[in-house]
This record gives sequence, structure tokens and C-alpha cells, in this order.
Amino acid sequence: MVQDAAKLIGKIKENINIAFAGKESTIDRLICCLISGGHLLLEDVPGVGKTTLALSLVNSISCSFGRVSFSPDTLPSDITGVTIFNSASKEFEYRPGPVMNNIFLADEINRTPPKTQSALLEAMQEHKVTVDGVTHSIDGLFMVIATQNPIEFTGTYPLPEAQLDRFMMKISLGYPDKNDELRLAAMFLDEKKAENLEPVCTVSDITDLQELAKKVTVKNNVLEYVHTIISATRSEKRFMTGASPRAMLALIRAAQANALMNGRDYVKPDDIKQLYVPVLLHRLPLSIEARMSHDNPETILHSLLANIEVPVDVAQ
Repeated sequence: MVQDAAKLIGKIKENINIAFAGKESTIDRLICCLISGGHLLLEDVPGVGKTTLALSLVNSISCSFGRVSFSPDTLPSDITGVTIFNSASKEFEYRPGPVMNNIFLADEINRTPPKTQSALLEAMQEHKVTVDGVTHSIDGLFMVIATQNPIEFTGTYPLPEAQLDRFMMKISLGYPDKNDELRLAAMFLDEKKAENLEPVCTVSDITDLQELAKKVTVKNNVLEYVHTIISATRSEKRFMTGASPRAMLALIRAAQANALMNGRDYVKPDDIKQLYVPVLLHRLPLSIEARMSHDNPETILHSLLANIEVPVDVAQ
């Protein structure tokens, strides 16, 4: 079953590559987050393919999709939906918002005020929304992919720590290298667009992958390794706050998905090493002193990991 899962994941990656020209590691993180059942924050400058990457994933799966391009006047109801009065039935009816889909794309999420941003909190954490006192569940596959521009400050509202903690990972695409950029130009000339991709799997296929990932073995010494990393962030004075228990669980789940993607039914320390930065970095705000000293949070994380003993004998 693990090998079959790896083949299906390979098909999804190949399909995404038809319309997206970028680093393979970026696609791996996106799929890993999907299989982990987590949400993804894409942060980078405009024009590097954030939305294209998201749409390439969406169109590779036969699933429902909702999208909102956030702006200062976006209301919570524009996301969660509204209750209206049906004059024919004489009853109030719920009209679902775009978040009530398998995958929801929140474009430029930091362009909308905190009140609207917070409309996503319940959905991201509990897979449900509450409208006019009535709770509506989001069943089955559910993933939020949000994009934001890190260099534009006018008219933006930085995501609060509570919201950032709901995202399993934050990744930056960066500029493509020469070969990828030339491939992008060729795709542009051939009009290979994400919107034209054909699905290669179903929602059921993805939920099966998610269930299979949950069964990937994590031995006690690997759990101890993860906990030591988390504890190290909490004792690091250059971080204002350390990683939360939610961050620890996210790292474990992401490592299980990464092991599955690599055709294994057990987690290795290498899975943790590959994912601890995208899973933890956005949850660790620098202290005032560290910001004044222009410390790099990723460099701090790498230095912490370098001082932690790596477990051995983790294979079954």
C-alpha cells in the first residue's frame, strides 16, 4: 500500500509540473501539507507563481474549490456564508460561503482586517463554521491555502500569532533558477495553464492517503527528538515565544506524510530535519532585542538543531 501511495503522489507531482515551473521541494511541501491534513501559507513577492501552484494542485484533484481575493472591505460572511429568509418556504436558509469546499484559496490574506481573518479560525481548526448561531460542518477533505506578500505594508494587516499557528507550514517559492524560468517561458508560449489541467485523482484518493499517513510508525526515540527540538525553541531567548504543542503535533504529522511520500512506513530523523523549518519558523516571532540585532530566525533554528543529538535505529 505504501508503494501504491508513492506512485499516486508521483502522478500528482507530475501533473502539477505541467503548469508550474519551480523548485521540486516546493511541490513536495505542498503535497506533504495536503496529506498531513494541514493548511499552507505561501509567502513571497508577486509574480513568482503562488496562485499558479495552488491552482495546479486544485485542478489535479477532482474536488470542490472556493476562492476569495481578500481586500479591506471583505466581510466574514463573504467567507463563511450567510443566512437568508426564503419567502416561499417561510424559513431561513443557509447559503454556504466559499470556505465550504474541499480546498479554499485565500488570496492576499493579509489585505483584510483581523475580524475577517478570524472568520477562518474555526474552519481551520475544527472544520466547521458558525453562522447566526448555527454550526455547519465541512466534511471530508479540507485545506486552506493562503497567499501573502511579505514586502508590502500599506493597506495590509499582519496575521496574528493565533492565526499563524493554524497553518501547518509556511513556505516561500523564491525566484526560479535559469532552467525553470526558461521552462516557464516555454509553458507560457504553449499556453499550458493550471486551469487546463486534468484531474489525476479524487477526493477519496487523498483522504485514503491521509489515513495511510496517520498509520506511519513514529518510534519513541523520534518522538523524544521532536520534543527536544520543541523544548529548545522555548528556552531560546531570541524567540519571543517557543513552539506550541500544536506545532509539535504538526511536525509529527508532517513527518509521517513525508515518510509516506518517500515510500516508507516509518519516520526517520531526516523527515524531521526536512520539515522543522517550514513547520516551526512562522510560529517563532523574534524578541525585540533579536530584531534590533537583525538576527535571522532560520539561522537560529539551524543552530538549535545542530546541538541536538540525532536518534539512531528508527527502522522497524
